[in-house]
Formats: sequence, structure tokens, C-alpha cells
Amino acid sequence: MTDQVDTLFTRIIKREIPAEIVYEDDLCIAINDIAPQAPVHVLLIPKRQIPRLADATESERAILGHLMLVAGDISRQLGVDEAFRLVVNNGADAGQTVFHLHLHILANPKDSKQFSESDTGI
Repeated sequence: MTDQVDTLFTRIIKREIPAEIVYEDDLCIAINDIAPQAPVHVLLIPKRQIPRLADATESERAILGHLMLVAGDISRQLGVDEAFRLVVNNGADAGQTVFHLHLHILANPKDSKQFSESDTGI
């Protein structure tokens, strides 16, 4: 962690706030969203606090790549690897409410209607 003010996500990472964890490693944690916008809605959060994607620097290149690979792993774990969305909101005007970078993994199970192009979901 950095010396930045703790966010909701840093408090979850520190186990100060409970969450339903679906994946964790040394670099990131994935939790089920408490207000899901799809049947599968997982938040993938780096343990290193980066406020927004636009704030990432060259030093975060490896963690950003790691998050993409983990998103694929989680999609396979949840059985939605054939059709899922990966969403990053950058800034309040884009819908970001927690200023700790996180990826939304959104999917419908195979027996549900899949997303249309107009679905924004979050």
C-alpha cells in the first residue's frame, strides 16, 4: 500500500471490511460486487493503490498486464470465458466512485441473454 488515504478497497484488502473474495494473489484481489449489474459481476483490484487508470505510470506496467491475465483466469474459473466484458471507469464523469483502480468483469451465464452493444451496465 501507499501512504495515500485508504479507500473502501484498501480496507477490504486489509480485511477491515468483509467481502466475498473469488481470487487473491500477491498483487491483486477479486471480489463479488455488492450491487451487481450482471449475473456475474466481479471487481478485480490491484493491491497497490492507483487512483485512476490515467494515473498509472510506467512502474505499474507489470501490474496492469497481470490484471488482464487474472481477468482471463477468473472468467475461466467462473465459466464465462466465452463471453464477458472488462470495464474500467476512469474518473467521476465516467462513473468511477471509488478512486482505487479496479476492473469490472461482467458476464451472463451461457443460458442467459448475452450483452447487446448498447448495454453499458455500470
